[in-house]
Amino acid sequence: MDCTEGFSSVRRQKRRHMTGKIIKGIAGFYYVHDQQKKVYACKAKGVFRKRGIRPLVGDDVEFTILDEEAGEGNIDEILPRKNQLLRPASANVDQALVVFAITQPEPNLNLLDRFLVMMEMQEIPVAICFNKMDLGKEKDQLFYEEIYKDSGCQVYFTSTRDGQGVEQVRERLRGRTTILAGPSGVGKSSLTNLLHPEADMETGMVSRKIQRGKHTTRHAELFCVEEETYLMDTPGFSSLCVEGFEAAELKDYFPEFYRYKEECRFGEDCVHVGEPVCGVKAAVREHKISQSRYDNYVLLYQEQKGKRRY
Repeated sequence: MDCTEGFSSVRRQKRRHMTGKIIKGIAGFYYVHDQQKKVYACKAKGVFRKRGIRPLVGDDVEFTILDEEAGEGNIDEILPRKNQLLRPASANVDQALVVFAITQPEPNLNLLDRFLVMMEMQEIPVAICFNKMDLGKEKDQLFYEEIYKDSGCQVYFTSTRDGQGVEQVRERLRGRTTILAGPSGVGKSSLTNLLHPEADMETGMVSRKIQRGKHTTRHAELFCVEEETYLMDTPGFSSLCVEGFEAAELKDYFPEFYRYKEECRFGEDCVHVGEPVCGVKAAVREHKISQSRYDNYVLLYQEQKGKRRY
């Protein structure tokens, strides 16, 4: 028997088939966590491209280990997805945790409300986390609690410096795959490292594979916090363009409007902006709906309405 044929046979025998989860995709490689402790750099088969399927962070996959020592493999199959998000591009997501600083910098509530609308459109539950409470005051907490009490979002207040509120957030994450999102500089990385101290090490390991040093997140990246609990870190954002809806649909993405729409003269057709008899506008005047939330709604409505003119 030819010695090269024997060598190839041995190589084939060493290949193992496993299931895992894509935790990061970059430069044509998909990094698959074996749901234990190891990450494999994998290529996706060309058949996915022919089918018009792109592997996503969060995908559960079947893969073949080509080289155990080097941690290399091929993705053979993408398992059925529970859901798929467009922004950030990801799959099998249970919820989102959006993080803003309560101060330094002051939270941009228009940006926050844009994110909430984007998640509402994709039917993803959201929890809001105001970080840096060690720099804030009790009145700040009461102020933001009042604004978002009827938004359909649980609100958490944390400090990564002294650990305040972190355990409550950890409990919220348990057993779920969660998108962690928010602007840069609000403490997302610090929160990730408190929830999952090995995140720095895992980031470094993947960075060495792609010959890139540790830095602020540039791509969606998934961390296994504990069994069946994943946290997806995403790049920080300073602006959001919310698209894919008609201006008249926007009211459906503000949950606190629901209970007052029956008081609108034009019923379901009321968009709560220029109509003369409107239950939502009355609720704003009576401080039953946050003025801040309503103002951001009007800005988004007018922005979307303006797009339709061109």
